[in-house]
Amino acid sequence: MNPDLIILADTVHTMDGRSPGSPAPQAVAVQGGVIAAVGSRSDAENWPAAEVIDFGAAVLTPGLVDCHIHPVLGLELTRGCDLSGANGLAQVRALLRAEAAATPSGGWVRGWGLDPNVFGSAAAHRELIDDVVSGRPCLIRLFDGHSALASSRALEIAGVTGPRKFDQASEVVCDGSGRPTGLLLEAAAVELVAQVMPEESFAERKARLAELFTQFSRSGLTGAHVMDCGEGSLELYRALEDDMVGGLPLRLRISPWCMPGSDEEDWHRLAEQIGLSGKRWEVAGIKLFVDGTVDNGTAWLFEPDAYGESMAPFWPRPEEYAAAVRFFAGRGIPTATHAIGDAGVAAVLDAFEAVPPGGPTVVHRIEHLETVPDALIERFSRSGLAASMQPTHCTHYSRADHSDNWSTRLGPERANNAWRCADLRAAGTTLGLGSDWPIAPFEPLPILADAQLRRRSGRPGEQPVVPGQALTALQALEGYTSHAARAAGEWAVSGSVTVGKRADFTVFDVDPLSVAPDDLAAAHVLATFVDGRVQHLAVGAAR
Repeated sequence: MNPDLIILADTVHTMDGRSPGSPAPQAVAVQGGVIAAVGSRSDAENWPAAEVIDFGAAVLTPGLVDCHIHPVLGLELTRGCDLSGANGLAQVRALLRAEAAATPSGGWVRGWGLDPNVFGSAAAHRELIDDVVSGRPCLIRLFDGHSALASSRALEIAGVTGPRKFDQASEVVCDGSGRPTGLLLEAAAVELVAQVMPEESFAERKARLAELFTQFSRSGLTGAHVMDCGEGSLELYRALEDDMVGGLPLRLRISPWCMPGSDEEDWHRLAEQIGLSGKRWEVAGIKLFVDGTVDNGTAWLFEPDAYGESMAPFWPRPEEYAAAVRFFAGRGIPTATHAIGDAGVAAVLDAFEAVPPGGPTVVHRIEHLETVPDALIERFSRSGLAASMQPTHCTHYSRADHSDNWSTRLGPERANNAWRCADLRAAGTTLGLGSDWPIAPFEPLPILADAQLRRRSGRPGEQPVVPGQALTALQALEGYTSHAARAAGEWAVSGSVTVGKRADFTVFDVDPLSVAPDDLAAAHVLATFVDGRVQHLAVGAAR
């Protein structure tokens, strides 16, 4: 063995299931982008290497992977002012007024991350924003990424004067007289206005995406499961791979959308994209949706929410969703289905239970699973499906006292079935974790902490949300490493520090398995490696 690189750290968490209490390795050898040896510091003295990096008392783990993220779509969703920290309608209006003042004459005013809780008991309405943007076109994306609020001028430019019919469960919300309120629910309705807005140039998008990927790497991420592939996405990835020194700083596993209204001809075209790839990106799955979100009344529930909403499937004819599942599953193409409400999760389970046996063996998954009763936990454990969940959706957007919009809509019983991470793990389910950025922040260390705390890290005064669903430190880290790999069907090549697997690593200045969660959230990532190559190295991190 003649390794290219030896990495030393006082603790290496291999995440390979080794016996508890066994000595943690302290050295990893890399050759040709894969792990060539794992051992002690004394073992490493016998490994001749071209380069040695010693992180001293630091902790090395398999590279962290975000299991649900939207880099390119997020570029569009995060244009304009950030409203995610606004704590009331007055602050939202003040931020929009400042954004309008800074926007060139004739330009669109934009905002994103708006929490519907700021409206209190009032409904979102264009009249709440028309005056502060001085009658200009304005589009505000709500935090869930599934809805938006448009100003009167924006609706006028888009020619939206009343209700519309769509192939999916989208809605132009109108008042009793049939006039649009400005609230647009789900992608097709939002697109009516979004398509008439000025677009960024390719160069501007590429520069913003390069900076975003750099931030991802610095945060500890070495990979991401990208849950969209809109127009121009692959061109951006190709361009960045050529432009960024060393290529992309993390691996991307990409899943294009399969939407209602599509047919088998469309599915064939999607299937033809599988396998398109670059050095560190690959189209490797298909993303589907069966519902929307609880917060805007478009989830799919067995019983209506407090406002009589969330009773419609995203595919108006759910049997067509099931047909799409059979099409992709029968061709060995992994799928990931967005399902938030209990009826939505049940529909996905129904579809996969009806897939003929004996087909190709790949991992299929359900994304989000925000409210799930006991019976569905039991079915899930038998289904072979993986779960992909986002702990900060719980800690950022719901409250222990059920006073938030999500809990109010569901009522106490269903709100108490919130984000059942611990129960899914206890049932033997593979559970990958992620952020769903830009719906929530992408930094993985606070997410690992929130998964354990069931409240926002750094806020010890907050009450935890359904604390019995907290993950252990090990389970949380598995969600970003070994279980992330299993959820992608990549356990054979990634997810643990094991000889023969990819040399992707994250190096911490604390031990994520023993440090207090609040301290983990405030800790630092010292380095990230992909293919055994440094992607991020903090100043003074190595000796």
